[in-house]
Amino acid sequence: MIGNLIIVSSPSGGGKGTLIREILQTTPDIMFSVSYTTRAMRGGEQDGREYFFVDVPKFKELIAAGEFLEYAEVHGNLYGTSLSQVKKLTESGKDVLLEVDVQGAKNMLEKVPDAVSIFILPPSFATLETRLRMRATESSGDLQVRLRNSFQEVREFNKFRFVVVNDDLETAVEEMRTIIRAERHRTNRQDAAICGILDGFDAAMHRFEKEFD
Repeated sequence: MIGNLIIVSSPSGGGKGTLIREILQTTPDIMFSVSYTTRAMRGGEQDGREYFFVDVPKFKELIAAGEFLEYAEVHGNLYGTSLSQVKKLTESGKDVLLEVDVQGAKNMLEKVPDAVSIFILPPSFATLETRLRMRATESSGDLQVRLRNSFQEVREFNKFRFVVVNDDLETAVEEMRTIIRAERHRTNRQDAAICGILDGFDAAMHRFEKEFD
């Protein structure tokens, strides 16, 4: 069975990274696909955990090699999703979580329209601004760019299948778990199990007909 591709997106500061970490710690059979970026590594980050951090020439080499399912320039940096990593994980039957900026998510949904897409919406601009300022990982100029971009990004919510308002962390995590559980029980995700059950009913029907003919 092929795993679900789950795209999680939000404006910068929307809290998608925190929610994804909670989901990965508490939800079985789900993996995180690490993306590539040219932005500088933040304090506390590790190469290969949050992102693969590369320079622009290396990123362009990866583009030329067809390594990306999608890539985009966001806030002055390049971000790309590894095609080979996503394919490997989903073909192993694992659901795969992708943390993708809004522009990248839109590009990806054009290529993979049946992906499970979740938009994380901050409850207010004031909350978004507070979160960005408190994490203190951007310069003043970068902060202003991210805040300015958020005005348009929040209006892209209707491009996604689901929206989670990230006002309370525990509530938002449970809403994401509910979405993932529901997607796992879609009819087209249950083909193998259903076929096995129906085969059992077919065998029982033949025995039943022979017994009462």
